[in-house]
Amino acid sequence: MQTVIQTTNLSKSYGTTSVLRNIDLTIHEGELTAIMGPSGSGKSTLMNVLSTIDRLSGGDVILEGKSLLDMKKQAARQFRQERIGFIFQDYNLLDTLTAKENILLPLSLRRFKSEEMERRLAPIVQALNIEGTLEKYPNELSGGQKQRVASARAIITNPAIVFADEPTGALDSRSATQLLEQLVSLNETFRTTILMVTHDGYAASYCKRVIFLRDGSIVNEIYAGEQTRQQFYDRILDNQSLLGGKRR
Repeated sequence: MQTVIQTTNLSKSYGTTSVLRNIDLTIHEGELTAIMGPSGSGKSTLMNVLSTIDRLSGGDVILEGKSLLDMKKQAARQFRQERIGFIFQDYNLLDTLTAKENILLPLSLRRFKSEEMERRLAPIVQALNIEGTLEKYPNELSGGQKQRVASARAIITNPAIVFADEPTGALDSRSATQLLEQLVSLNETFRTTILMVTHDGYAASYCKRVIFLRDGSIVNEIYAGEQTRQQFYDRILDNQSLLGGKRR
């Protein structure tokens, strides 16, 4: 199984404040993993470092065999554009573009031919069930539709990994469930590696693995295995309670 992310003694500090401490983490191709922890545990910082947005302070991060220590800013930016996808809580869609244009934007910026863009678009649109939204503008879409469009944009480049930052945070329960089911479908259909940062135990229960942070360190991780989703959800809530997180 190919390793997409490998960290060794990863640390991150801002001035004298240590945010991440000695993180050893391996993410394999095709995994659907959640990172959880109470506020201030370092979840967002870890995502930012792993996605090359922020620089590490110590240790190392290997992305697809490339060390972040060896990457200059331009190389990191290029890697981020070509090999990483993002799904944000607030969608980050451009209001002046249609849904289709938003999805294809990463490929347009890299001057892909229209035939290749359409070829990539078709199966993703079908998997996310957004055929009827392509010609609409963001202000004509529901929150769930916007997030599915954002998800399509995240995977259109065939990234090595998709980082999902609280992807259900702005959605109602029905839309959140639909999105989570479709993320699972993307993971299974396209073998998309997804790393989700979330406070929500319900969202995390759709993953196959959950990593718990506290005070900048990994304190536990659990796997779904053969459990039902409800059983896994209950285990997640138990771990959240021990860490001081909210039961949701």
